[in-house]
Amino acid sequence: MALSNPLFDDIRSNIDVDPPQKEESTDVGILVNDPAQTALKPTGTVLSSVRELLECPVCLNAMYPPIHQCSNGHTICSDCKPRVHNRCPTCRHELGNIRCLALEKVAASFALPCKFKDFGCIGIYPYYNKPEHESQCSYRPYNCPYAGSECSVVGDINYLVTHLKEDHKVDMHNGSTFNHRYVKSNPQDVENATWMLTVFSCFGKYFCLHFETFQLGMAPVYIAFLRFMGEDSEAKNYSYSLEVGGNGRKMVWQGVPRSIRESHSKIRDSFDGLIIQRNMALFFSGGDRKELKLRVTGRIWKEQ
Repeated sequence: MALSNPLFDDIRSNIDVDPPQKEESTDVGILVNDPAQTALKPTGTVLSSVRELLECPVCLNAMYPPIHQCSNGHTICSDCKPRVHNRCPTCRHELGNIRCLALEKVAASFALPCKFKDFGCIGIYPYYNKPEHESQCSYRPYNCPYAGSECSVVGDINYLVTHLKEDHKVDMHNGSTFNHRYVKSNPQDVENATWMLTVFSCFGKYFCLHFETFQLGMAPVYIAFLRFMGEDSEAKNYSYSLEVGGNGRKMVWQGVPRSIRESHSKIRDSFDGLIIQRNMALFFSGGDRKELKLRVTGRIWKEQ
């Protein structure tokens, strides 16, 4: 599902307007779990006026205190005020340090739906509490977990799984065990790093197995780790193990998958995975040690 970001939808206000029909009031009572549940739905005229009042004329985003105004009453958000060099973008008069306290109080009387309502959030929040909720909303879309490019796609889990399969051509596997072989002809080269991603479907969830190269000090190292396609609180219900070896030796890693809310680079840089030094990787590869041939096996399980 692609992200839509309307500034205000279904704004609900404490302003005294014509009361809604009985069934509309009942719906609001079901959706609202905070003091804003008694708010009334404004008329179309009030809605249009509110959109204009609370929208910054420069960035077009919602304004939050301090809201500034010029001597003619034109408003601007605090972020944009220095960008216009203290000149009103509407009338070009000097802005000064006048705050529009009346508009700030009007804004405090409104309750709005979460901007991620199209992703499933049904909450309605007071105007000034809305940004805090949205920054942690469990329905906010996820970034694409693909690490090999700067992909800007966002969406819910099902959308991203389809995107990974169709647009990034990522391998998809069903089951909780895996056995993968990674081959690289020039293990000295990290300029063209090995970026590999495999998606596993098990326990009704999706997991991303990453394998890549990065520079640690003067030598490249290889790291494999698992990410959970969901929230961190749910990721903690699962564990995984990775094993790599050869020539009679092996290395084993066991850990907890990290949520894709965290970037793959943050996880990689925290070394939270199976890390294989280049010399050890070449030893596992056998032969003349000029070609990387690693077999990584592992499994995922759900904690009781």
